[in-house]
Amino acid sequence: MNLLDPRRLDALAREYAIGTLAGGARRRFERLLRDSRAAELAVLVWQERLATLARPVPPLEPSERVWAQLEQRLFPAPAAAGRGAERWWQRLLSGRSLGGALAGMLIAVVVLREQPAWVGLEPARETLPASYVGLLHDQTGRPTLLASSRRHGRVLTVKMLQPLAVPAGSVAVLWALPNAKDGGAPFAVGRVPAQGSASVALADTSEKLFFNVARLGVSIEPATGAALPAGPSGAFVLSGDCVKLW
Repeated sequence: MNLLDPRRLDALAREYAIGTLAGGARRRFERLLRDSRAAELAVLVWQERLATLARPVPPLEPSERVWAQLEQRLFPAPAAAGRGAERWWQRLLSGRSLGGALAGMLIAVVVLREQPAWVGLEPARETLPASYVGLLHDQTGRPTLLASSRRHGRVLTVKMLQPLAVPAGSVAVLWALPNAKDGGAPFAVGRVPAQGSASVALADTSEKLFFNVARLGVSIEPATGAALPAGPSGAFVLSGDCVKLW
């Protein structure tokens, strides 16, 4: 059984990230993780994709006025209980109805933002969309930067897995390194943050920029305005493979 087959690897990485991979299959996959950068990358991508489910939704705390109105409606005083039925439009504009509508709108906004596939705005997938993905390591071998972009997208998403030391007056620049057989020179993709996440606008689609790119690197460059340097001025502090996930 070839565990590095793209379809099988993607399925195993998904189950491992979710936590449903157990027993001997999990132990075999963990051994593969220690030896395979491709497996490590697949797991990191799925963990990043599933991270949105862990984002907490801030609780809504009703005001004292809302609690008082709710108590009056649930436990009305005897005099109030004897009054006639309210008009339909009064019930429609009641605090309880408006509160329920606002709560529903908030839930809808959260769902549309975090999981558009649930409401049919984006096709539900069991596999990752076709993407270019890079996992860069520091000089000690620690995974430090995860970069990904959809195959025909024009935005690169960057997440720093470890903080990167960037001296004052300098910036970290991500470089694409084409295959040696193509004879292409490294070209700057964009600036990356020292920590956290960022979205980098690409000069063209990922397919055109990264099709012949085998590796990615990050160098520390002087901060000289908005323009990117023509070439790296020193050694790469981070480097790693650029792979196609499809």
